Amino acid sequence: MNILVTRPSPAGEELVSRLRAQGKVAWSLPLIEFSPGRELSALPDLLASLSPDDLLFALSQHAVSHAAATLRQQHFAWPQVQAFAIGRTTALALHTASGLTVNYPRDREISEVLLQLPELQNVAGKRAVLLRGNGGRELIGETLAKRGASVTFCECYQRNDKYYDGTEEAYRWQQRGVDTLVVTSGEMLKRLFTLIPPWYQTNWLLRCRLIVVSERLATLARELGWLDITVADNADNDALLRVLQ
Repeated sequence: MNILVTRPSPAGEELVSRLRAQGKVAWSLPLIEFSPGRELSALPDLLASLSPDDLLFALSQHAVSHAAATLRQQHFAWPQVQAFAIGRTTALALHTASGLTVNYPRDREISEVLLQLPELQNVAGKRAVLLRGNGGRELIGETLAKRGASVTFCECYQRNDKYYDGTEEAYRWQQRGVDTLVVTSGEMLKRLFTLIPPWYQTNWLLRCRLIVVSERLATLARELGWLDITVADNADNDALLRVLQ
């Protein structure tokens, strides 16, 4: 098994080094990189408008790290509110940055399971601020709004495509015998598919085993033409390692 990990830095490199420590052949090819979001400057005022009954959502670790850096620079304290995160790793990041108790879905780190939390069933009249990247997690905002909350997204970071020569990369990874791909978002899956030229899609890419982190991603992969798809039980590196063992 020769593994190509498409996660962004630093999570991608961390997974590769853990795989190599177990004697596995693995490489990193981060498909996206991060830069500060366009709405960070509005964040302190946004958070200042929240009362203790209101809701704060962290939808990725990157949203937390960029938000925390901005608040530190402006000497602004996190508000005392009800805090939620998309999963365990993001919850830990938010708790570490803010000191808040953070609720998160215990079994599957996806929007649908987060929205099932008992604390989110009666949110009418509450304000909800969602920390995220440029787009994504629309379902959470739409559902909270349907339940009567006043929803504001804050773009804390942007995801940018890293530039690669598709033919060059396809040749390199096929030559190295890569037969297993790790992809952790729909955006990256589409990016990988469009990056690789059609001949290599047919003769290499779609023949690889694909490790993804949700059923939604597995459905997208099937639509693109993959047949051998495994869904990890979570999006963190621990869960990905369990599958790759």
